Amino acid sequence: MEITAITEGCNYIIQIEGDVDASSSIYVDQQIRDAIDRGETSHVLIDCQNLKYISSAGLGVFMSYIAELNEKSMKMTLYGLNEKVAHVFQILGLDNLMSIVKDKEEALARR
Repeated sequence: MEITAITEGCNYIIQIEGDVDASSSIYVDQQIRDAIDRGETSHVLIDCQNLKYISSAGLGVFMSYIAELNEKSMKMTLYGLNEKVAHVFQILGLDNLMSIVKDKEEALARR
């Protein structure tokens, strides 16, 4: 897995490429934690266009930040999920708890 993060205005964009499993989920967790701790951005966007697979550990990372982001009036939006990964979020009902959209433009509109 490769992960990069960039700041665009008040948006912190985390780009994930490859598989997020138990061993690599800690890097996703670290990037989200960095975004929150910086306090410079109000919107964390997770670019999943190149995310091939996500394990329960990876799903848990996203779930663990929902309450904290709400408390800090920050938003997190995932976008670009392939059909297989999106289906995992839907089966578990996470698409009702998290903001998941089709593309970056729609994610940016969720401010």
